[in-house]
Amino acid sequence: MQAMSLQAPGGIDQLHLIDIEPRAPGPFEVQVDTVATSLNFHDYAVVVGLIPTADGRIPMSDGAGVVTAVGEGVRDFAVGDRVISHFFPGWVSGRPTATNLLGVPGDHIDGFAAQTVTMPSAAFSRMPTNLNFAEASTLSCAGLTAWRALMVETHLKPGDWVLVQGSGGVSVFALQFARLLGCRVVATSSSDEKLAKLGELGADHLINYRENPKWGATAFEMTGGSGIDLVVEVGGPGNLPQSVDALAVDGCISLIGVLTGIAGEVPTAAMMTKNGRLSGITVGSHSDQRAMIAAVEMHGLSPVVDCTMPLSALGDAFRYQESQAHFGKICIEL
Repeated sequence: MQAMSLQAPGGIDQLHLIDIEPRAPGPFEVQVDTVATSLNFHDYAVVVGLIPTADGRIPMSDGAGVVTAVGEGVRDFAVGDRVISHFFPGWVSGRPTATNLLGVPGDHIDGFAAQTVTMPSAAFSRMPTNLNFAEASTLSCAGLTAWRALMVETHLKPGDWVLVQGSGGVSVFALQFARLLGCRVVATSSSDEKLAKLGELGADHLINYRENPKWGATAFEMTGGSGIDLVVEVGGPGNLPQSVDALAVDGCISLIGVLTGIAGEVPTAAMMTKNGRLSGITVGSHSDQRAMIAAVEMHGLSPVVDCTMPLSALGDAFRYQESQAHFGKICIEL
């Protein structure tokens, strides 16, 4: 079978297509033919060396495929089942801990840039029945991160205001889930073309943050002066002052990305005055994923896939991600 291997210390040009033998499943393991995977910022950080990993690592945290063999003791899956991966194979339920955040595919262990993978059965859940493999491969990281931000870490209700930033995978999922809840959405982007697409997906108000660098105050005004109940923060420190300006009293900022850097100014006095909360989020648990899958099926939600490419073009896919020209998710079909 073919797989994509990353040579240390990383870099897109250090991705190499290799031939390896698939491994038969041992006790409590399953073998899965990977049909699709999708790109996340986490995968990009691994590939370019921002997150160091072992030499020869097979990247990609997300996978969707078909079970082709099961090991002794496996009861959850049978040959032919369609499955998607868990970002954290050891986080079953409850709150995150230092131990249940280990074992991330494509980072701590080999991931899904391979035509066949063999992993513990706990590394997988069933795949939504209403999605194709490319669509399903977008759920395990980006989809679940947005789900946890809206459905687990906050207590939103219909009519509440949610602010999403940009048009990457997490932001688009957050917009879709917010609309399922009956929430109102303010969306920001530097592209009027992308803003129009966000409007088509249901955003109530649109802000071009390049044309309006004080977009936080504008977003606050757009709510009629009540403020944003949840900011899905993908930018990080460069955005936080504006996100705090937009925030409602007792509102929450879910910090899920650091695209503007790893450290910066936090307007602590304003956060305190608004009784605001800053909640760091990295994906979610198996129980969170089951709930998300049920909602995706019940509402017929379709993830937004920008494009699909073959495994051999994984480097080109990361360069496209780097350009920030995409809208939604970039997928690889194997």
